Amino acid sequence: MTAIRGYVPAADPPGLGVHSLDHFVLAVPDLRPAERFYCDFGLDVAAMAGSLALKTTGCDQPWGIVVEGRRKQLHHLSFACYPDDLAYLQERAEANGVELIDPPKGFGSNGFWCRDPAGMLIEIKVAAKTSPSHKTCGTWLPSPEGVAGAPVRAKAPAVRPRRLSHVLVFTTDIDRAVDFYSTIVGLRLSDRSDRVAFMHAIHGSDHHILAFAQSPGRGLHHCSWDMSGIDDIGLGAMHMAGKGHTRGWGLGAGPSRAGLQLLPLRPGSVG
Repeated sequence: MTAIRGYVPAADPPGLGVHSLDHFVLAVPDLRPAERFYCDFGLDVAAMAGSLALKTTGCDQPWGIVVEGRRKQLHHLSFACYPDDLAYLQERAEANGVELIDPPKGFGSNGFWCRDPAGMLIEIKVAAKTSPSHKTCGTWLPSPEGVAGAPVRAKAPAVRPRRLSHVLVFTTDIDRAVDFYSTIVGLRLSDRSDRVAFMHAIHGSDHHILAFAQSPGRGLHHCSWDMSGIDDIGLGAMHMAGKGHTRGWGLGAGPSRAGLQLLPLRPGSVG
């Protein structure tokens, strides 16, 4: 449970802000272990020139991208907005003294790039809305009398995430992070404690798409993926353990989803 520090009032009607966390980008020295890991997790991994696109079954949206780099780290986060909002978001960023920078090598963009107070690179661009506008219902099927409610391990079906739910990143100053992502990106605070904060998009229904944990440095803590129900979380965790990934995943819960949380490649921070 989150120890809420203070009361967070209901938000005013939606204003200017991004509508989705479009994707995250990780850099790793070797793409081969990453490809195996995310395939084992149930994602559709598409190999591109020097990178991997992490997709969910039946969806062409790349929720994550893994690129080659000298060391393992969170490369950047990409947020999506409506076409009519981009110019106003950029104008607001510049008016608040945010320095706009060129896209990193190999990344084209129809938006703008900057760094947050901890130095994390972010992109705000025009893209289709991927965050849900209403609660996503899970699948809850009772078992008839005399029928086992859980499958035999050897016959357990593979389960696959439905979409990216949120990412949690380390930051050096939660107060500054909340202020920046409220003022510049247009996210709103859902709740927080002294060492963690959760923020949602004004055009979506998820409790949060981005969370912060206090740390001496920046980096990625975990990403969380939406599943159809609690049973699929257990099956997915069992499947990962059977593949030798005994740590690095776990249960994540929120008002609008059942989620399987995934630490990147192995337990620990990335950054």
